[in-house]
Amino acid sequence: MDRDDTEETRAFWNRVARDWDVQVGDDGDSNRILNSDPVLWQLAGDVSGLTVLDAGCGTGYLSRKLAKHGAHVIGVDFAEEMIAVARAKTPHIDFRVDSCARLTSIESRTIDVVIANYVLMDTPELEATINAFYRVLRADGVAVVVFSHPCFPQGRATRLSDGQGVMTYHWDFPYFERRKCVDPPWAHFTSDFIWFHRPLSDYWKAFTTAGFQVLDFEEPRVTAECFHLADNPRKLDNSCIRPYSVAFKLGKIT
Repeated sequence: MDRDDTEETRAFWNRVARDWDVQVGDDGDSNRILNSDPVLWQLAGDVSGLTVLDAGCGTGYLSRKLAKHGAHVIGVDFAEEMIAVARAKTPHIDFRVDSCARLTSIESRTIDVVIANYVLMDTPELEATINAFYRVLRADGVAVVVFSHPCFPQGRATRLSDGQGVMTYHWDFPYFERRKCVDPPWAHFTSDFIWFHRPLSDYWKAFTTAGFQVLDFEEPRVTAECFHLADNPRKLDNSCIRPYSVAFKLGKIT
């Protein structure tokens, strides 16, 4: 990806920062609440007393939760407007304008845990981002990364009209082709969404090439103890049948 992609993506996230804060609020959206956040916390483990980097923190909902769990939190995002909202909501957390692909404000080997929550599909520079995560982690540190499932693009998902099938997914380009994608606005947003498709194997190769060992892998799904958190039956049904995301726990093995 070139510099133009990075600047276009940064401009997009600056443009939607206020709307994004409405979307995720203080607890995350329904997908995070029902599906991925329970897995994220399981993979992260006890963060109390640890230095945790919330990479691509957005408006800071996860940073605030990490701080409540006793972590020393640094939140970074390359969109200035995202950081402005995060700082306004929680001034005592260390929020910084910084690119996940560079992390110039973070010294090497100073972070215990890196968490990237729905970030990797939005960064134009996958390999540089993973290398930066590896650099800032201490020896035996871990990275927990959750990102949209590249095999099942939700913006291209439809239910069969007869109601008998689970879902269909429409691809207008080869799955194995890396590509910048633009999806139309959804929910209360008015801007097209920019994201970057890569096959799942490209993510795995980026992790291992950087030096990480894959410690755990999960495709988050709603479990019975979370059924009551669904806003309505349709959201619960969707969470039971759709693979929204993937989650990896990566170890820095030195």
